[in-house]
Amino acid sequence: MALDFTRSEAKTWALENLKGFYECPITPITPDLQLDEAGIRENIEAYVEMGVPALVLGGNVAEGWNLKLSDWMRYHEIIADANKGRMKLWTIILDHSVHQALEKLDHLQSIGFEGAEVMNPPFQLKSDDEIYDYFKHLTDNSDMAVMLYRTPVAGKLMGIELLKRLVDLDTVVGMKQGSIIQGDTVRVRNALRKDIVVSEPIEYFLLDDLRVGGQVMWANFCYIAFGKQRANMKAYFDLAMAGDMDAAREKWLLVRPAGALFEEIMVTWIINTGSYASAIPYMKAWFEMIGLKAGGILPPVKTITDENREWLRGKLLDAGII
Repeated sequence: MALDFTRSEAKTWALENLKGFYECPITPITPDLQLDEAGIRENIEAYVEMGVPALVLGGNVAEGWNLKLSDWMRYHEIIADANKGRMKLWTIILDHSVHQALEKLDHLQSIGFEGAEVMNPPFQLKSDDEIYDYFKHLTDNSDMAVMLYRTPVAGKLMGIELLKRLVDLDTVVGMKQGSIIQGDTVRVRNALRKDIVVSEPIEYFLLDDLRVGGQVMWANFCYIAFGKQRANMKAYFDLAMAGDMDAAREKWLLVRPAGALFEEIMVTWIINTGSYASAIPYMKAWFEMIGLKAGGILPPVKTITDENREWLRGKLLDAGII
């Protein structure tokens, strides 16, 4: 399927279009541990109704790392079919094999996806030159837009000099700056060429980032997860983009209890464990409590206990999320 941009236009296109909340939701699973196709389709309708502009699919929170390849592909096909062009669609690539990554990208472009967030290889390729060569081969052989994923989860946090080389590749349009170090997003953005979209990963810092060049909350899922606080989150984002930072901060303050709970469950555990696995059971329960389909969790990750589920429900009530 034809993309909305050429290789030479990719960066300009991204600056003009990658704005708002690009959400990466959980994956509904049936009790017998299969993809819940009906649940996936029902959630798509809910995301459209919420006003989500785009989905970034198949990554860590979505259990993409734990799906069979056939199920990973089918998952994307179900979403593309259910979406019917209403939201922009991106995927997340976590593969150490660039050839597997390209097989995925070729298929997803054919069903309407426009780009991929790509993590540097978690296995074998660790030097700057090796990582550069991975992305060079990937972008030479696919026209889809690429967002880098700068994260310690990959086993190596990419440095500034490597990033400078990577963003010169034609179809690299930006990155999710996921070091979880306060101020790193601004430092990285200021160090790179000005036509690269750099996203702040922590919602708490999003408002400040919108003051200094931010334009997208990339591959997060706060907007979906914040439930009844969603309108306040959208309001502070829109007000900040319009330049009314005082009014934006008033709305931002209303969201802080929801943000604090999200940080407690997601951000703290990711920092402590170096992975998303321990947080997924809580986020699945969270999604169900805000009225979405979630279902079971693929082994070896275990579901949360009834006691922890009730604890979470109380926290969601206290934060004004449900």
